[in-house]
Amino acid sequence: MHKKYIRKKLIAGMVMGASLLMSPLAWSEQYAANFKGTDIEEFINVVGKNLNKTIIVDPTVRGKINVRSYDLLNNEQYYQFFLNVLQVYGYAVVEMDNNIIKVIKDKDAKTASIRVADDNIPGVGDEMVTRIVALYNTEAKQLAPLLRQLNDNAGGGNVVNYDPSNVLMISGRAAVVNKLVEIVRRVDKQGDTAVEVVPLDYASAGEIVRIVEALYRSSTNQSRTPGKSPKVVADERMNAVLVSGDEKSRKRVVSLIKRLDAEQASAGNTKVRYLKYADAEELVEVLTGVAEKLVDANVGASPKGGGSKKRNEVNIMADTGTNALIITAEPDQMRTIDSVINQLDIRRAQVLVEAIIVEVGDGDNVAFGVQMGSLAGGGTQFNNIGPTIGEVGAGIWDMKPVEGDLVCPGGDNVSGAKCENNPDTPGDITALASAIGKVSGMAWGVTMGDFGALVQAVASDTTSNVLSTPSVTTLDNEEATITVGEEVPILGTSQASDSGNGNPLQTVEREPVGVILKVTPQINEGNSVKLVIEQEVSNVNGTTDIDITISTRNVTTTVMADDGEIVVIGGLIQESVQESVQKVPFLGDIPVIGWLFRSSSSKKTKSNLMIFIKPTIIRDEGTMNGVAGRKYNYFRALQLEQLERGINLMPDSQVPVLEEWNQSEYLPPEVNDILERYKAGKGLDTKMRRSDDALKSISESKAQDAIDAEAEAAASSEGSHSERTSAEDSTVEKSTAVSEDSSNE
Repeated sequence: MHKKYIRKKLIAGMVMGASLLMSPLAWSEQYAANFKGTDIEEFINVVGKNLNKTIIVDPTVRGKINVRSYDLLNNEQYYQFFLNVLQVYGYAVVEMDNNIIKVIKDKDAKTASIRVADDNIPGVGDEMVTRIVALYNTEAKQLAPLLRQLNDNAGGGNVVNYDPSNVLMISGRAAVVNKLVEIVRRVDKQGDTAVEVVPLDYASAGEIVRIVEALYRSSTNQSRTPGKSPKVVADERMNAVLVSGDEKSRKRVVSLIKRLDAEQASAGNTKVRYLKYADAEELVEVLTGVAEKLVDANVGASPKGGGSKKRNEVNIMADTGTNALIITAEPDQMRTIDSVINQLDIRRAQVLVEAIIVEVGDGDNVAFGVQMGSLAGGGTQFNNIGPTIGEVGAGIWDMKPVEGDLVCPGGDNVSGAKCENNPDTPGDITALASAIGKVSGMAWGVTMGDFGALVQAVASDTTSNVLSTPSVTTLDNEEATITVGEEVPILGTSQASDSGNGNPLQTVEREPVGVILKVTPQINEGNSVKLVIEQEVSNVNGTTDIDITISTRNVTTTVMADDGEIVVIGGLIQESVQESVQKVPFLGDIPVIGWLFRSSSSKKTKSNLMIFIKPTIIRDEGTMNGVAGRKYNYFRALQLEQLERGINLMPDSQVPVLEEWNQSEYLPPEVNDILERYKAGKGLDTKMRRSDDALKSISESKAQDAIDAEAEAAASSEGSHSERTSAEDSTVEKSTAVSEDSSNE
């Protein structure tokens, strides 16, 4: 037995020695793989020499190997044997270009330049490769953790998922990687699911979906048995139900839907629909037209079982007391009518239209004239400035007292009669008062015997600055009118005549004078508003010999404006110069002396009129409260300022003041919480006191600016606690800050 063992050892040693000493060409196709107690570096050198490869060995590669093989291996088998041995001892091979390979530790192989394999050359055995696998039905991030448990992550294996492309990158030994790729392909398959469309004849698709979902929620636990409960979706357009899921659950749901799709009893075809925003009487007209089309379209339609079916007429009535509709119709017709009502019974947006009318005027007037006259009838007379010298002279003549006559009782022949003079009669000053009433400026008269002269001079400077801001709020597509002014009586002449003297009868008509704004807004898609505007500004200029004169500025236009944008809709810039000269021919043209024979008047006027418009879209209650609160608090601030000043000569009287706007009742609870925290932590009371002092010291024209500045400061401070993502929220914050300011006042 011992000799037999020695003989086997001798043969193995001879084979080993021969394998080391003989030329590689002689053993290029057959290799013996027996290594006992051989240093791993020596093993690597032998393999490299046999395979004719240049091998670079990591300095950390140490140890001895023990391998025994009773078969001869060819080149490919010998190389795989080489890889297997290194894998067992914790090392890996990385193939490089130019027939060079590197031997490194397993854990370093995943970051080395290992080959990216594919389906054509996947790699075999313990070769280090990387595979990129695309997924089509499964998410990569869900499958990656499972694959990591099957890979040698401590060695050279690694599994990484890339979500944007939904791919897996698997690194490791080729045998392991190929196994993981096969697992991925078997897992990444679409389940036995399909989508089935179930058309309905009687029932409503939305109602059927609600019933099925409620049934499955109560009978199964979807979190424990995902995939067992099918998905159901309603298609209102086709009145059909879409069922998705595995075959068994899908058939079960389809069977249930078909049993539920039964004709409704006739007693249940009447429905009362309460409206939220629309007017019931107006909506009846629209729905009646829709119902007529539905009846005409369904005439001759056959039910599910075939044959003909008589369609009842649709009856729609309005109850004005409850603003409700009473509808009697077939189920399918009822669904269509309900859909129309849902789209019409919505909250309509409103528009606050603010008109800004600015009129600035400036006028200068200078006049000088000299008039002369005598009792003989000669002189000059001009009427382009004021009263003529004839009117003044006649007034002076009429105002002189009349001397009384001698009166003798009983006649002049009565002896002993005593005659007396009557007292003088005072003159009439009516004509003189009328003449002086026409004087504008200075009038100076000179009389010398039967000669008189009248000198008149006047200079005037007129400026005007008028600002009107009428505003009106109206619903979308609804006309609104606001009139601020008065009705002025104007004389009119009728065709009838008085039967007594034949004179025509006079009638009195009243004409509105002031600011009139008529507007019809139409909100377009987005934040733009189409405005049909009629704007009129009128005032009474004065009176004439016949009646009064009225100046009117009118604009009728259609404009497009964005929400909160100020646009100009019209205006007038006018400048006029008027000169009037009345003179005596030839004499009035003499230098210096000619001023005695002429009367001159010069007038220059300049007026600027502009009309602006600003629409504000109000879509919800928060925006309306914000706009109303801002206006309310502005006028309350003006009243508080007047209350602080008091009433002159009436110190004990109180100025009426609006009640405080309790904005907290209209704001959401979270906004009120922010305001309370701000008041407690940021000292809002101190800021409001400073605002109160500022309001006391400024004029009414600056009150709005102070309130807006304080509101912006409070809104910016509130923004540090809570982010606002819409323009409506910003408006609410601003109006709330204004309300808090006014309450402190």
